[in-house]
Amino acid sequence: MNVSLPGFEHNTWSFLAEPKVVYTAGQGPAVIVIHEVPCITPQVLAFAQKVVDAGFRVYMPSLIGTPGDSISPTNVPLAFAKLCISREFSVLSANQSSPVVDWLRELAKRAHDECGGPGVGVVGMCFSGNFGLGMMLDAPVIAPVLSQPSLPAGPLESHKRGLHLSEQEKAAVHDKIKHQNAKILGLRFEGDFFCTGKRFEALREEFGDAFEGIEINPRHAKPGTGMPAHSVLTTHLIDEEGQPTQDALNRTLAFLSEQLKT
Repeated sequence: MNVSLPGFEHNTWSFLAEPKVVYTAGQGPAVIVIHEVPCITPQVLAFAQKVVDAGFRVYMPSLIGTPGDSISPTNVPLAFAKLCISREFSVLSANQSSPVVDWLRELAKRAHDECGGPGVGVVGMCFSGNFGLGMMLDAPVIAPVLSQPSLPAGPLESHKRGLHLSEQEKAAVHDKIKHQNAKILGLRFEGDFFCTGKRFEALREEFGDAFEGIEINPRHAKPGTGMPAHSVLTTHLIDEEGQPTQDALNRTLAFLSEQLKT
């Protein structure tokens, strides 16, 4: 849906015969910001603007929901329902990324063609948290940020430790680490039901020192949201000096600079 968002241009881009609205702003190396449930909320937009202000060109595709809508008791379950039935998302898949990642790889290629530099950064959140890893196959992504990566969803041990990656995609991540100095940054709240500590354990085991994990005590989440601590960079961010969530935000921007502004 074509909805204007303050500070961003928007156009419909079609890759793999699939059109999607992409919001763009800023100048500098390319960073793809992939929103969380239920849509590009005002909090996601505020985060994207911080990335722009830090000297990057942001590409923000709209994957589900209506851009600009606030979180509500209605649109969150509707968004989860869409995730579960859409052919673009493999909610339960531990060993394969979602089909929409193919489209996002094409977006990363175009963004890199437009912006140049050593590569592209990706910030995924919640259901899109692991997408940046899958995008490292056949695309110029070298700086994925995994903010509360929540797929695969499910009660099994394989779900809790799953990375939502195929073996080919894992191999591509290792190749980028070895040959292009790629790094991975992960963010989560301790005790998060959707992004468990076991997933971060699996990331450390798989990628070693190339993975930097930040885990925050939930008492440092923004209060009064009506939701358990989950969204590090958006809903549960306390944007004040000395707050652990702001430290995580600052580290995210520094990580992108280290990887993309060489």
